[in-house]
Amino acid sequence: LQLAESGGGLVQPGGSLRLSCTASGASSNRLNIGWFRQAPGKGREGVSCINQSGALTHYSGSVKGRAVIWRDIAQNTVFLQMNNLKPEDTGTYYCAASTQGYSDLLDTADYRYWGQGTQVTVSS
Repeated sequence: LQLAESGGGLVQPGGSLRLSCTASGASSNRLNIGWFRQAPGKGREGVSCINQSGALTHYSGSVKGRAVIWRDIAQNTVFLQMNNLKPEDTGTYYCAASTQGYSDLLDTADYRYWGQGTQVTVSS
């Protein structure tokens, strides 16, 4: 299974981005998917996650109310819509797949497969 993120870029504060996480090599539809981010000089932080069916979602306190996660089974893709972006949202965003039972702890140790990341920069 390979994961590929896309949709990052440079955006002004208050703007929006839609990040995509597409699986190849195998279906990700039976896996729980998480989004993480890493700012320069900081550790990897959990942002959001979604279970296999898409019925369960979770958001970190730093993005709650500004982010929406969903999955398109037919496209084998998970999306993360980020709105009202702030400079502190800047970082490399990674998606990851977990083969374990669903958990909203966003613990990186639970995720087996990782993408290469997409850069998000929020700046005026």
